[in-house]
Amino acid sequence: MTELVVVSMRGTLVESTHRISAAVVNAEGRIVGGAGDASLVTYWRSAAKPFQLLPLVVDGGIERFGLDPTMLAIACGSHNAESVHREVVARWLIAIGATEGDLACGGHPSLWPALAEAMIHDEVTPTPLWSNCSGKHASLLGLARLHGWGMSGYEERSHPVQQRVAETIAQWSGQSIDQLQWGIDGCTAAAVALPLVAMARAYAALATSADPAARVVRDAMMGEPYLVAGADRLDTVLMQAWSNRLIAKVGAEGVYSAALPTLGLGLALKVHDGDMIAAGLALVALLEAITQRFGRDDTWPLEALSEWRNPPLRNTRGVVTGRREVRGGMRWE
Repeated sequence: MTELVVVSMRGTLVESTHRISAAVVNAEGRIVGGAGDASLVTYWRSAAKPFQLLPLVVDGGIERFGLDPTMLAIACGSHNAESVHREVVARWLIAIGATEGDLACGGHPSLWPALAEAMIHDEVTPTPLWSNCSGKHASLLGLARLHGWGMSGYEERSHPVQQRVAETIAQWSGQSIDQLQWGIDGCTAAAVALPLVAMARAYAALATSADPAARVVRDAMMGEPYLVAGADRLDTVLMQAWSNRLIAKVGAEGVYSAALPTLGLGLALKVHDGDMIAAGLALVALLEAITQRFGRDDTWPLEALSEWRNPPLRNTRGVVTGRREVRGGMRWE
């Protein structure tokens, strides 16, 4: 497939190169574009979160626990642990009759540098509520509560919660359960690995499905983009700029997935070396290429994303020393 890379330039020389593999899939589940190795098997990481929430929605958790769209959005999010995020997760725990001590995720500094610096200044010790995955863990606890499975070990692959999640991921990605591969995520929950094209197929289905549960999750993410990430985060910036036309979801180690409901498409990408800045630049470039390809570029405000399109590199004095560029492109089917 066509090569797609993000390069870092210092002066006139390429100082580093980040290879990208990507897949774009339509509503029928057919691949319509790709770069690098679209069949690459890699961990989905946090981009899997909508499908980790879906079992609870399908099984009646909204009605049982009185969940609202803000709670669903944060369950799908990798949030900054700003006060609004922590407050919503706290409401999750109250709704399902759990406590912060029941969360298996560890605490960590905020993903937002400004808040992470403030935490150091204020000597804040991050507890599990501060984890960017605390919303997901609350939803997994909710699934255990809903079925009476017991909360202990809910994050482990052998627990019925994770088996139910595996069934859902297999269903939406077009894989069999036996084809899925597993590891342990940074938040201790089971982490699934599958081909990029299967990830894109799942997001294309999420974008277009008339299934009531899928529509609820889709609408929650698009309706509450700040809860999916937060201040200065690309996921939120994209969904606010392209309101009701995009779901963007980051995953660790250079993974992104996106659903485009108005175009009936899903995409997934992986930066082979895991560079997260390169992942954001690649996502914006792919979205621009997709909108141009499908004739909708006049309605998508890409100017709002100038800092993610070939941004300059600066040193500690603020002097421009180079730039980052996306080179190459997609091969369209």
